Amino acid sequence: MTSTPRPTRPVVAVTGGFVVPVSAPPIDGGVVLIEDGRIVAVGADGPIPPDAESVDATGRWVLPGFVEGHGHVGISEEGVGVEGNDVNEMTGPNMAAVRAIDAIDIDDEGFRDALSGGVTAIVVKPGSGNPIGGQSVAIKSWGGRTIDEQVISDVVSVKSALGENPKRVYGDKKQLPSTRLGVALVIREAFTRAQDYRAARASAAAKDEPFAVDLGLEVLARVLDGELVWDQHTHRHDDIATALRLADEFGYRLVVNHGTEAHKIADVLAERDVPVIFGPMLTSRSKVELRDRAIVNLVTIAAAGVRVAITTDHPVVPINFLVHQAALAVKEGLPRQTALEALTVNPASFFGLEGRVGALAPGLDGDVVIWSGDPLDMTSRAEHVLIDGVTVYRWDAASRTGRVVERAERFRA
Repeated sequence: MTSTPRPTRPVVAVTGGFVVPVSAPPIDGGVVLIEDGRIVAVGADGPIPPDAESVDATGRWVLPGFVEGHGHVGISEEGVGVEGNDVNEMTGPNMAAVRAIDAIDIDDEGFRDALSGGVTAIVVKPGSGNPIGGQSVAIKSWGGRTIDEQVISDVVSVKSALGENPKRVYGDKKQLPSTRLGVALVIREAFTRAQDYRAARASAAAKDEPFAVDLGLEVLARVLDGELVWDQHTHRHDDIATALRLADEFGYRLVVNHGTEAHKIADVLAERDVPVIFGPMLTSRSKVELRDRAIVNLVTIAAAGVRVAITTDHPVVPINFLVHQAALAVKEGLPRQTALEALTVNPASFFGLEGRVGALAPGLDGDVVIWSGDPLDMTSRAEHVLIDGVTVYRWDAASRTGRVVERAERFRA
């Protein structure tokens, strides 16, 4: 499931801008050259093919498209209500077998919002109603005839939740889990079964015997094998400690999602090199777990040496506000370079996407955003967005509206 659309892709040269590759020092008056959807050169100068389509970025900033590491775009649709809400399959506490991609509406307005905020890649995840919520998928924000043509990778992660959400959902149903004890038990029992399943599968294969496949246990076995990340929704510091304990027991790769109180044990996370996708930041303290919500917590986490990313948790916060959250974190003391990395290279690396997205470098996808100015300046806006070297969005200053290049235009026969 890693197909990509193949419309006509011209050679594109973005010239004259202040190029910020994120993974390398900025280049004033730089050139980003894209061929067949991939970046082939980033530098101060260099030969430009005569047939290249020139994009003049003079006086503007040129950055890689941002990566939203934790969103629900397309499975929690904008302005639709319950009909468009497919975030949680809450008919059982262990839903490892379900896949986010099977519920994504490619035409959700949230994708257009993403483009207006310079977000070109999104890790779409099931929600946090279950201890084990299902499989994530990394996609481009635009460009395919179907969602399958926007997939960057479906080998990404499994969503899991600790704390109040699963307690509330299943406590209201008077069934397991109704406490933090029970939530941890569901996860622990599931992985114990997955260990037994993996051993039985290997034994059957060695004996050339038939073996009954269990879709959920297959997924958890992939987590145990290190193929999939364990994406842990957790706010409180004690729940983060439980997440670490479970990861130690079963040896899987852990990424903390939200991490509202991660600052309280930031040294522990740094020692173990457990990353945190922090946020959303622009919310009220709507539940007990968020009593200590503060943007400055991200600054403390990063200062301790924890690798961080930033999330809107769209639609909790509109996805086009991703960069504004980073700007507010800079205001509270987050280093500018750390903020840019939290929007690009870090979320890409957490999920093994760094060979495709997250920076401006040869070999990566031609996902380029031209900003009117410094994107961490609240007055700047994304003026021109390219995905795979193809223009998908432009800001029209005269009408003060953004225009998305719709699929009907891109794939017109």
